[in-house]
Amino acid sequence: MILTVTLNTALDLTYQVGALVPHTSHRVTDVAERPGGKGLNVARVLAALGHETVVTGFAGGATGDVLRRLLAPLPVRDALVPVGGPTRRTVAVVDASTGDTTQLNEPGPVVTPAEWAAFLTAYDTLVHQARAVALCGSLPPGIRVGTYAELIRRARAAGVPVLLDTSGEALRRGIAARPDLVKPNADELAHLTGSREPLRAALDARRRGARAVAASLGPEGLLAVTPDGTWRAALPAPVRGNPTGAGDSAVAGLLSGLVEGLDWPERLRRAAALSAATVPAPTAGEFDDRTYRELLDRITVTELAPAA
Repeated sequence: MILTVTLNTALDLTYQVGALVPHTSHRVTDVAERPGGKGLNVARVLAALGHETVVTGFAGGATGDVLRRLLAPLPVRDALVPVGGPTRRTVAVVDASTGDTTQLNEPGPVVTPAEWAAFLTAYDTLVHQARAVALCGSLPPGIRVGTYAELIRRARAAGVPVLLDTSGEALRRGIAARPDLVKPNADELAHLTGSREPLRAALDARRRGARAVAASLGPEGLLAVTPDGTWRAALPAPVRGNPTGAGDSAVAGLLSGLVEGLDWPERLRRAAALSAATVPAPTAGEFDDRTYRELLDRITVTELAPAA
């Protein structure tokens, strides 16, 4: 099975409006409510690809109850650890006239030392059952910034490959623990390295500790710098819609390719196709299967340089 870790889970609300105009009232034309947080989005895509998937992290309060109720019918196993504080909500407002999305993210619950200890016990058990681990998203209050580094070391000690998808200081601390793969977007990569040039920044991120770097470049596709080579995956054309969750789908593509033993170009091809196919889907954690199948044969993967 594949384990996804979402320490700051969320109840995702997506509102669609005809046109988003500041300082005015809006009539919402469609509402979607889903269990969210980056790792839960990844798990839902993995399950749709046919992979056995377990989710862990924290859930609490009335919002956490709703999240777990929505999670129950999905083909993923719920191993979330209860906390006293309420799970956060995120609100995505989609402007139907432009396709642009405005995202509002609440803070998460404060995690106590006892709750963290309970999580570590569950995590250690699950890691030893996993074929791969994804550590995803922001850290809730009460969790120290070096937490991902600790979880990476525990996964590596168990001999399980680990992917890190976070940002800011959590990414900086985590990458030093030598994860097998990090998956930043272009802004996160620039913030980590100080370079806006993707290839130079990805090479720098590898030098900081990551075994491999796969960077999401939005409509420009994906860039991977690995021990086996450097590749760029490009889309045939931009896809219109809501890009929320596209990076999470890319993570699912990379992880599924890893456990299936695909080579790097095929992992990138799958990740880029899934990421793009998420844009026309109604919410994060879903992808349009027809778009995905059509794009798989149309993604161009180019080798840029020998192994760095």
